[in-house]
Amino acid sequence: MSDSGERGKRFDGQRPEGQRPGGSNPGGRRAQGERPASGRPSSGKPAGERGSKPQRGGRPDRAGATDEKRLWTKGGAPARGDRSATEREVPEDRDPFNIRSVRAQFDAPEVPADVKDSDLDRIARNELKTLEKENAEGVAKHLVMAARLIEDDPELAHKHAVAASRRAGRIGVVRETLAITAYATGDFALALRELRTFRRITGRNDHLPMMVDSERGVGRPDKALELGRSVPRSSLPVAVQVELAIAMSGARLDLEQLDAALTELQIPQLDPTTAYSYSPALFDAYATVLEELGRDSEAEEWYARAEAAQDALDLADAPEGDDTVEVYEEELEDEQPLAQGEGARETGQE
Repeated sequence: MSDSGERGKRFDGQRPEGQRPGGSNPGGRRAQGERPASGRPSSGKPAGERGSKPQRGGRPDRAGATDEKRLWTKGGAPARGDRSATEREVPEDRDPFNIRSVRAQFDAPEVPADVKDSDLDRIARNELKTLEKENAEGVAKHLVMAARLIEDDPELAHKHAVAASRRAGRIGVVRETLAITAYATGDFALALRELRTFRRITGRNDHLPMMVDSERGVGRPDKALELGRSVPRSSLPVAVQVELAIAMSGARLDLEQLDAALTELQIPQLDPTTAYSYSPALFDAYATVLEELGRDSEAEEWYARAEAAQDALDLADAPEGDDTVEVYEEELEDEQPLAQGEGARETGQE
C-alpha cells in the first residue's frame, strides 16, 4: 500500500488495519502479542464516523470546514468564536437575586396615593439605603402595604411583598416580609425558603419558630423538631422561646406524641399570674394539648386563663390605659370562678 493511499484512509477517519490509534507501527504490521484489529473503535461507533471529529492542529475533516464553532477562550473569558457566551443571555432570564419563581407573569399591585415611604419603620428604612432613592421609595411603599394588609387580605399583602422582592431581593427586611406573607397565605414551602434566605442574609434566628411551623406545614414534623433543637433556646429572645415551644409542641402533636407535646409547653413562661404578649397563645396551646389528653376540666381552666390574659393586654393597649394593668378575678355567688386566687398582671415586658 502506498503512502498516499494510507494518508487518504486516515483523512477519511479510517486507520490502517493492524495499526493502533495514535501508534507508530508503520506498514500495518502487527507487533508480537498485539490483538488483531476488529475494524471497530472502542467508542462503539462505526469507524467511518470518527472522521467527523475535529482533528488536532485545526485540520478540517471536510472541504471548507473550520474550528470556529469550538469553545475556546478569549481574554480569559469563555467565548464561542469571537463572541462572549454571556452576550447571548437575555436579561430577563437572569436571576441574580435567586427569586426566579416570583418573576413569571407578575403585575405589581397599585399603591394608594396616600401611602408614603416614610410610613415604613425607621429600622426597615435604614436597610433600604443601599438602593437608589427612587427604588427605595417604591420598595418601602410596597412593604407598608404588605404590613397593612397582612391580617385582612394576606393574598394582596403577599403580592406587595413579591413586588418589593423583585426590586430589592438582597435586602433582609424584604425577604422577611415575603416569607411572612407566604406563611400567611399557606405557602409553607416558599415561606421556608425565604426564611432560610433571611437567616443567611442577616444571621438572625428571630423566625426560627415560623421555620419549624413551616416544616410542619410541608409534612415534615421530624425535620421540624430537628430544626427547633438546632439553636440553643437561651440564645433566643424570651418571646421567640415561647413561640418555638408552641411550634415544637405542634410537631409533637403531628407525631401523636401527646405527653411530649405537653412537656414542650411546660416552660417558665407558663405562669397564669402574669400576662405578657405571648401569654394568651401559650395558655391556649397548653389548653389544646390538655384537651387532646382528655383532661377537659384542666383544659377549660387554661382556656379561661388565655381569655383573661388577652383581656388584660387589650386593656393595656387602650389609649387611656396605664403601662401596668392588674386584673383580679372575683368569685360571684351565681358563677364559678375562672381561677381561684389567681390573677393576671400585664407588666409591659416582652
